[in-house]
Amino acid sequence: MAPLRALLALPVSLVLLAPAPAGSPAPAVPAVDAVLPLLVTRGGAPAAALLASDVTGLRHARAGSGVDRADHFRAGSITKTFIATVVLQLAEERRLSLSDSVERHLPGLVRGAGNDGRALTLRSLLTHTSGLHDFATDTGGTVPVTPLQAVRIALTHPPAAPGRFAYSNTNYVLLGLIVEQVTGRSYADETERRVLTPLGLTGTSFPGSRTSLPRPHGRSYAADGTDVTRLDPRVAGAAGELVTTLADLDRFHSALLGGELLPPRRMREMLDTRTAQGAYGMGLFPVRLPCGTTVWGHNGRISGSYVRTAATVDGRRVLTFRVNTDALTDPGLESALLAAEFCPRTS
Repeated sequence: MAPLRALLALPVSLVLLAPAPAGSPAPAVPAVDAVLPLLVTRGGAPAAALLASDVTGLRHARAGSGVDRADHFRAGSITKTFIATVVLQLAEERRLSLSDSVERHLPGLVRGAGNDGRALTLRSLLTHTSGLHDFATDTGGTVPVTPLQAVRIALTHPPAAPGRFAYSNTNYVLLGLIVEQVTGRSYADETERRVLTPLGLTGTSFPGSRTSLPRPHGRSYAADGTDVTRLDPRVAGAAGELVTTLADLDRFHSALLGGELLPPRRMREMLDTRTAQGAYGMGLFPVRLPCGTTVWGHNGRISGSYVRTAATVDGRRVLTFRVNTDALTDPGLESALLAAEFCPRTS
């Protein structure tokens, strides 16, 4: 994870970019294959890879050496999209309600420094509007902790203004605990049963405390060049421990947005950003590209890996790219890559 920052600090790509004024010529959009190498030459990544899918099939590209299409890698906070999906499935089954208080499911846990689980709902956790402090800002994203330790770290800090969007990994650690309390199974087992197995996501797993990556995999590097391929996933837990592949992330987002995992009314809730003042839905956030197209997805940052998935709202077109380091030194390249994929090219 990025030092002294949230596990996934939402990047500049979260800013809603204004479309070109009416009547102005559309800017030329380069091909994806032209932008991807810039993640290495200008973005500071040792290597990059992407996999895009649409009705015409799959397209794979890579730049630099050390990553490949079939590699397993750490997906960081894209884990949140999986957890949110499970919570919404449980809501559809009436095993919980998004209006439930945190206290109802985890009695007495969220108390201290002005924090009170009786006043917080599951909806506020899903949308990052609980005000709970992000434990990862204290651990630097490098210290393995249990879920209860993560929550206790957060509760040594007073809350931010409840009801306002403030990204916090603590929210999804709590949701992981709630899934376990409601189902009697860990969030990892429940997500595997409800999402991974039905979709055939054989390259995706919750490693728990396992520090190694499944084969095949490349190397992962921190921003200072340190090899961090081996990592204890408990630095992130339900907020970001997932290991996956490019193909699995494309398949998951296509299935989710295409209606295979949630009924329409729950998808509408997932994509409703009003609670978070337009910034975030539930495990997904929108980005409006310069051409006016809005894509949905998430990004993930964990030590040695930065990943981004974006898709059209119907899931028919999906792009996932990854680099084998923590972040890009030129964050504008992410928006450029998304525009290259989702905006029409002009000759």
